[in-house]
Amino acid sequence: MRKVYYNPMRKLSLIVPFLATFLFAAQRGVSQQPSSLKTNSLESHEGMTITARPWTDPALYKEKFPKKSPYAAGIIAVQVIFRNDSDDSMKVNLERIRLNVTLSEEDHQALDPLSPEEATDVIMNPGARDPTKTRKKFPFPTGTPKVGHDKHWTEVEKTLEDAIVQASVVAPHSTVQGLLYFDLRSQFELLNTAHLYVPDVLAIEKNRGLMYFEIDLSRNSER
Repeated sequence: MRKVYYNPMRKLSLIVPFLATFLFAAQRGVSQQPSSLKTNSLESHEGMTITARPWTDPALYKEKFPKKSPYAAGIIAVQVIFRNDSDDSMKVNLERIRLNVTLSEEDHQALDPLSPEEATDVIMNPGARDPTKTRKKFPFPTGTPKVGHDKHWTEVEKTLEDAIVQASVVAPHSTVQGLLYFDLRSQFELLNTAHLYVPDVLAIEKNRGLMYFEIDLSRNSER
């Protein structure tokens, strides 16, 4: 009878290529996963998830706004992601979004998002908020100053326009993201009690409104 000798090195030589292939496939799968937004400020209803992250670190503004930073002018940029996991298109009424801040137990305010034009006016001429040069904390302004639209103004406005949320309709199983701007007049500590309020989201095909979203930003007010 012919003897068969066990060769452990031969078995190892077969296992190593298999493990290498497995690890490469696993690593490739991880790299294809979308990068997650580092925040816990989110809320989900009926297939729609809205995530919000206030940019409280000045360094975050440098890449998108190399010339003039909204943050330096007292404006907070809030990065929002609208993720639609349903089979229905969702329409978000961006104009009705508010940043709810608490000034005291009896005093609450809802701030409108600034348009790129309004934000540019504040950035280019922040002192015009108050003609007396005295920075009043409250109430917040209902409008923004009008200044001349020169070349520099136009460049700043374009960077703000390019970074905002570009679409209000989120197709099924897709994502829309961008920035919203709110004038906090440099009182960024108000984010410690702030909520992003999104009251108007419509499932288009079903013609049915979703429950409102109220996202607690205080959980992500770290620098």
